[in-house]
Amino acid sequence: MTTAGLLQCLGADACTTAIAGLGRERYSGRMFRAIVTHPGGAHKDDLLAVCVLIAKNQVPVYRRVPTPQDLQDPEVAVVDIGGSDDAGLLNFDHHQYPREHAPTCSLSLVLEHFGLYQDALQFCDWLETAEWFDSRGPKKTAEWLGVPRRAVSQLNSPIDITLLRRFAAKPELEPGDPVYEFMRMVGEDLLEHLRSVRARIEFVDAHAKRWSISHGEDTIEAVFLPRTDPAADEPSTAVNNYVRAHELQRTIAAVVYPDRRGEGYGIGRYEDHPRLDFSRVADEPDVHFAHKSGFMCKTTATTPERLQELIAAAWT
Repeated sequence: MTTAGLLQCLGADACTTAIAGLGRERYSGRMFRAIVTHPGGAHKDDLLAVCVLIAKNQVPVYRRVPTPQDLQDPEVAVVDIGGSDDAGLLNFDHHQYPREHAPTCSLSLVLEHFGLYQDALQFCDWLETAEWFDSRGPKKTAEWLGVPRRAVSQLNSPIDITLLRRFAAKPELEPGDPVYEFMRMVGEDLLEHLRSVRARIEFVDAHAKRWSISHGEDTIEAVFLPRTDPAADEPSTAVNNYVRAHELQRTIAAVVYPDRRGEGYGIGRYEDHPRLDFSRVADEPDVHFAHKSGFMCKTTATTPERLQELIAAAWT
């Protein structure tokens, strides 16, 4: 079996699983038969937009100028070219928007079509930067990030360069081609990431408790995820995403979640809250690990009262 054929076999089941699990999307299931995107140099936004589309539907990709028929055909997805943003016709171009329009790229439009844009904007920190870079260029993006212009290119890697160059060099791409299969895996992983993030948030929504811990003149706000059956998937990540999803970043100081390696709990400071230092509880008899930097600890304690005591003892 060729490398391309092996990649195709390995990707098929994973792709089916990812598509089947995306229950929150608005996607109607309507199939399309081709993807058209511009020839010449490729950018991160159009490449990623195509990655998502081929993860949804394994159809050929053509790098050429679209015809009027392409733009009117609802079974042809036209990406990053054509001067039309019309999801009903699967046209995903942003270049016709005026300069003052909010930073938008072709990937933004594709994700919006599938009902995934808001989650992606919130849980894919790179997306907003990609929007700025594609619609405003490196200088404005660097100014927005508050970094020197050169820092933007310093974050590139050979992975970015090679994939973009190989994609740009292909006038046509079909399933089985190694570049196509790699792009499909990128799209699958992005879709699976967004699916799992949302599923974990909904799990925490159903089980978490908010704590307000009095400590002297202070009140320490925390989120507690109890041990459940079935257990939470990636509990620390799930609780942190719950905080972000509910815009509690300025409120929550600590997160408490089941320890996957023991019967107790992990306790962490949310986003490096400056007043929590869990190295202060390292000598407590029920704390078996406290990171020396103070950002988290592991404890055999299981009662809310004792967990809250440890949080208060770490408060500075």
